Amino acid sequence: MPIELKVPTVGESITEVMVGQWKKREGDVVRTDEALVEIESDKATVELPAPADGTIARILKGAGEKAVVGEVIGYLEQVGAAPSAPASAATPPTATTFVEVTRKAGRTDIGPVGRVPAPPEAAPRVMPAAQRVLGEAGLPATAATGTGPGGRVTRADAVAAAAAPRAPAPVSPPAARPPAAAAPQAPAPRGAREERLVLISPIRRRIAERLVEAQQQAALLTTFNEVDMSAVMALRAKFKDSFQERHGAKLGFMSFFVRAVVEALRAVPQVNAEFRDPHVVYRDYCDIGIAVGGGKGLVVPVLRNAESLSFAQIEAGIADFARRAGENKLKLEELQGGTFTISNGGVYGSLLSTPIVNPPQSGILGLHAIQDRPVAVAGQVVIRPMMYIALTYDHRLVDGREAVTFLRRVKETVEDPGRLLLEV
Repeated sequence: MPIELKVPTVGESITEVMVGQWKKREGDVVRTDEALVEIESDKATVELPAPADGTIARILKGAGEKAVVGEVIGYLEQVGAAPSAPASAATPPTATTFVEVTRKAGRTDIGPVGRVPAPPEAAPRVMPAAQRVLGEAGLPATAATGTGPGGRVTRADAVAAAAAPRAPAPVSPPAARPPAAAAPQAPAPRGAREERLVLISPIRRRIAERLVEAQQQAALLTTFNEVDMSAVMALRAKFKDSFQERHGAKLGFMSFFVRAVVEALRAVPQVNAEFRDPHVVYRDYCDIGIAVGGGKGLVVPVLRNAESLSFAQIEAGIADFARRAGENKLKLEELQGGTFTISNGGVYGSLLSTPIVNPPQSGILGLHAIQDRPVAVAGQVVIRPMMYIALTYDHRLVDGREAVTFLRRVKETVEDPGRLLLEV
């Protein structure tokens, strides 16, 4: 008896998911707990493990199809169980006699009689994305050859069918008129002008919804400052080797900014609060979200109680988030409940930006690329490694004075990291 592969529970209040990439195909042998398929929700991506040793007997839902929690999306034939007979083997295909007829000018040729297998009773299953591509191209489902699991027509098959050249039907000219001269062909356009349709993943859709929600429901404003990174870079260069040897984690710049943000949130608690009409929720803890690029888009895992974490714990936590985000292995609870966010666009080369608040938070700090720039120090023009920083905040809760005070506090702490030890 085959084992049903069901969509697992992926989080509270989540009832619908999208089937992601199948890591195994029909007929593949799998081991217990081996990842079979990715299940994508609007908050995270999880993997469905194999419940036992066996063989993938059948895949019911392909990549890109929607499913509900508890729905069966495939079957696993357990090792030692009698294999199930495929449905297609119940009725052998029949043969059909055909006569080839060729019409030529002045005569009709009848070719030899032969026998070919009858076409299958049902056309191969066409995936939703493939249906969209074929419909836009004005092609029937039979125009594409399925290469997916179980002969399914995938989006790639539909794109290939739509891009294939189609010969026009031959039209014979009237007998009384000489054939018209062929019109000159227009030159082919230079460069490829192809378009690709890609289904939006649930997490990407949720990101889009939250960004629009932030723009529509909050009164967002951004203030800027710049930070001299000389002191932090000198400390990092001096202690990075011994730090990694002792703690097993690299000493980066993010830990300094996380600690500086904690100090600033203590000084300006409004930035760590939430506007919950008719109340304002103030928090005595700092759960700092760190924006990292994942396999499915930007995600913001949260460092819980960052006010109690050491530099080593912060760096190890961020490195672990980045690694698991790239593997789509972050847990749902790790992406919820942040009180403030730090986004480092500088790792991609951004010089200046206005980050968008992650609701219901009231602030987000944007970090940017470090560049050597001339600055005035003690009446002299010197070259220093400088970074622009930006604070976007909800003006419903945070006034301009408080926002500037917060950003100034971050700047002063990073430029003089000794303040972190003395807590001044």
